[in-house]
Amino acid sequence: MSEQNAVSNPAPIIDMAGLHEIANGVWIIPDQHRIPLVPNLGIIEGERSVLVVDTGMGRENARKVLDKAREIAKGRPLFLTLTHFHPEHGFGHQVFAGEATILYNRRQRDELRAKGPGYLDMFRGFGEHVAKCLVDVQFVDPDLVYDGRLTMELGGRAVELIEMGPAHSMGDQVVWLPEEKVVFVGDLVETGVFPIVPFFPPDDADVNGNKWIRVLRRIAALGPKTVVTGHGDIGGIELIQIAERYLADMGRQVGALKDSGVAEDDVVARLEPVIRGRHPDWREPNWVESGIRCFYATGYDADAVETAP
Repeated sequence: MSEQNAVSNPAPIIDMAGLHEIANGVWIIPDQHRIPLVPNLGIIEGERSVLVVDTGMGRENARKVLDKAREIAKGRPLFLTLTHFHPEHGFGHQVFAGEATILYNRRQRDELRAKGPGYLDMFRGFGEHVAKCLVDVQFVDPDLVYDGRLTMELGGRAVELIEMGPAHSMGDQVVWLPEEKVVFVGDLVETGVFPIVPFFPPDDADVNGNKWIRVLRRIAALGPKTVVTGHGDIGGIELIQIAERYLADMGRQVGALKDSGVAEDDVVARLEPVIRGRHPDWREPNWVESGIRCFYATGYDADAVETAP
């Protein structure tokens, strides 16, 4: 999710011209113009079938992705999965219904059922460009759900779907290609963007900074060489490490101030300008405040974080 400046930015339309391979048969439709609400998307080929990772926001974007996936697949069956349910990543999934086998982890499906309509209403308020993308969006259930971990055999290529939430959302998952050491992480990691902490109490407060840090360590332990972020440039394992350090530093600072009796608003006032100042080139600094408030609400669990696998 990346909506903070959506009202004043160009329409969040995917540009298919950026399509390219990052490994043999592993295609990326990148967030090349850095437009808010345009994510990095993937199409992964196997000898027998093809997996699409995320749809973009709305029917128009999803149709472009589906058309390109069909072109690449050349008649092979299609699958669709989402890194998480947020609108710019998955609110085009209805286009794939009947055209591909849709599969999510159970938490992601349940989160979409519970929160999808509310997020649709919220995002439609982000300006006419976004609202236009979300015209006639409908929600459909996946064809298959899994718990924990699922290995897909696409034909000559194994792809692992690994449930990671709750972190950025309840149903986060990563898409891991063990042979190629490529991982799609969704909004668990961004490049050049402040970590997106969707802490919106009382409507949605499921994001968990402590567990997010642990999740980042789990992903790093896979040993990825290529990290496909939710938004921004694709890179190596250092992108995961940057996100982990950011969240851990924020958590420690917030925890120390809270433990010393500083009120929440005063913690925000003290820390927000300092944290923004450390990353002057990062986009969407409004996410700093929500991150601070998230850690203030949950506390910083140093024992759990430091002993994370």
